[in-house]
Amino acid sequence: MQFLSIILNILATPAILVGLVALLGLILQKKPIEEVVKGTVKTIVGFLVLTAGASFLQSDSLNDFGTLFNYAFGIQGVVPNNEAIVSLGLQQFASETALIMCLGMVANIVMARFSRLNYIFLSGHVTLYMACMLAVILHVGGLRETTLIITGGLLLGLIMVLSPAICMPTMKKVMKTDTIALGHFGGVGYWFAGQVGRIVRGNKKQIKSTEDIKFPQRISFLRDTTVAIGLTMVLFFLIVTGVAIAKGGLHDPVIAAMFASGDTKTHWIVWALIRGFNFAGGVFIILSGVRLIIGEIVPAFKGIAEKLVPHAKPALDCPIIFPSAPNAVLIGFLVSFLGGVVGLFILGLMNNAGIAIALILPGVIPHFFCGATAGVFANAEGGLKGCIIGSFLHGLLITFLPALCMPVMGLLNFANCTFSDTDFSVAGILLGYVAQLVHGNGLLILAIILFLLPILYHYIVPKKYPNEEKGE
Repeated sequence: MQFLSIILNILATPAILVGLVALLGLILQKKPIEEVVKGTVKTIVGFLVLTAGASFLQSDSLNDFGTLFNYAFGIQGVVPNNEAIVSLGLQQFASETALIMCLGMVANIVMARFSRLNYIFLSGHVTLYMACMLAVILHVGGLRETTLIITGGLLLGLIMVLSPAICMPTMKKVMKTDTIALGHFGGVGYWFAGQVGRIVRGNKKQIKSTEDIKFPQRISFLRDTTVAIGLTMVLFFLIVTGVAIAKGGLHDPVIAAMFASGDTKTHWIVWALIRGFNFAGGVFIILSGVRLIIGEIVPAFKGIAEKLVPHAKPALDCPIIFPSAPNAVLIGFLVSFLGGVVGLFILGLMNNAGIAIALILPGVIPHFFCGATAGVFANAEGGLKGCIIGSFLHGLLITFLPALCMPVMGLLNFANCTFSDTDFSVAGILLGYVAQLVHGNGLLILAIILFLLPILYHYIVPKKYPNEEKGE
């Protein structure tokens, strides 16, 4: 059990996981020991920097902003949170989750090697979350022990290549290369935002990107990502904190504790200023980590692509695309959050009309990471107009999908929790209801068929090359 716990921790830690991938890639290329050590260490450090930035954002700004927002506007409901629901699942299915995750990563490599979906999914934390969800749903479907692990592993391996695959056409436009894929289980939402951007873009030759926004000379400093994000978030914190204070927030123990600093109290205006700039600092840390990773993981991954999985593409976490369109990151976050607020209002109207559905509060964390990524995707396809409309509709999507997923989570005895990112909701809804119709070994057979389909397609259907498609 201790060995299993160590394996689970390694696979759930992106820095170590990607560091091992870099190590393997460099060794396969027979690089000198000094280059192997350098590339491995810098890859691990890059991911640790990225993770530190994300954790800093979540603990120091995003959580406080969400708490203040809910208090200021008197909203009660469910905030989708992957970590919360997974922590409940792991209490009962820790071993099954670990084994599904291990088998799923092996299945991912097999799928990448023997099908045209040649993506290696390297975001270990969300892989752990998906493995946990699969373990719980398949248990409800009547699977136990070996059959549950095999079924979950095959389904996880399939999902780990499908999510990057649907994002890849737009990902190539974002990154200006096809050597890196997106490995984050918000793929359905990012694809959706990109398609919305494509639909609304109008004349393709006249697309205005978010990065083409021309600032007057006196406010040209807003071209700097850190400055723009810092000032925007300071304004948001001042507004939301001010409303919370006006409603008596200082008498609420949770709100009052935010302003406590040892034996003294920080004035709420000063606190809001610092929290807004902390947000910008977190984003700066994330972008620094991204640049470090990109510089090391792509050359190192060449060894795996050449030796083990020809033409393999590493699928990396969503902040990897943030440097490509900084303005779209900020616009995507803010507009997606607005979509979440509007979605909450619509859900409230549906409840008032007698349609029982969960009220999904706009979680700042998913709207930042997923909304920002959706904004970059929508901008790549439809420019500024696409970014605004695509991000707004994405905000609605990650409000309604968790609401629809809630009944499935309720059947799994997690009625007060649900997942936030789109792929979890889509997989949860589909598999949750399938598990109610197909039980036991039927689920195993279904998983085997679904897993084999892309592989069989690769070997049975000839691959078309550009000259063949043109009839040359």
